[in-house]
Amino acid sequence: MEKPGAISTIVAEDEDLIRNSLIRKLGSEPAIRIVGAAQDGKEALEMIHQFQPDLLLTDIRMPIMDGMELIRNVDKYYPRIRIVITSGYSDFEYARQAILYNVVDYLLKPISACELAATLSRVKSEFDHPSYGQNMKGAFQQGATPEEIVAKVQTYMRENFSNELSLEKIAANFNFNPSYLSKIFVKHTGEPPSKYLITLRINEAKYLLIHKRGLSIKEVGEQVGYADPYYFSRIFKQVTGQTPTEFHK
Repeated sequence: MEKPGAISTIVAEDEDLIRNSLIRKLGSEPAIRIVGAAQDGKEALEMIHQFQPDLLLTDIRMPIMDGMELIRNVDKYYPRIRIVITSGYSDFEYARQAILYNVVDYLLKPISACELAATLSRVKSEFDHPSYGQNMKGAFQQGATPEEIVAKVQTYMRENFSNELSLEKIAANFNFNPSYLSKIFVKHTGEPPSKYLITLRINEAKYLLIHKRGLSIKEVGEQVGYADPYYFSRIFKQVTGQTPTEFHK
């Protein structure tokens, strides 16, 4: 059943009984629309790529790709998605580490309907009143490690990819030489900042094309940082193999 305006959600849980229970409880919430249910992190990530959900509800311990690796991927490439963790008591410390990422809340199993409802209310508040990160300029103290620098730069890019960004502008924001920043970014992520920026923008564009169908292609491009619709279409096709118009159909 369609739920206009509902929060599109993917559930990742390897235990059938728990997964089905969560789906039933979530399905009774008018603000939630289930778009996918995965048995492991790899399957969940594939569903996220396909459906571009608003919310991910994930277990920590799963086969093939565990919850932590899934969360790191989602936080890195889909910063708009909110995350709720489900965890057993033995995973409590493990789950706490995930709060470093884009996690709204964690729930300890077994999960009651009241606990789930309270968390979903918190999630809804996140969407109604999004908070934005602080300006990173001057955040680095002398002696910051390259890993810390790259992590801060990634956060800055996730929060500002819809604006006009370039390597020079990003580097200037952190008072770094562009060449040095690019070098350490590639060393610690395996890709240049420009490629990471494109990935962020195209993932968001796919979300808008799926969920905000009233927007024109030009408007979608503008909302993800591409003022020129022709350039946006060219980059989109390079990444996805389709033009935005073809993807939108």
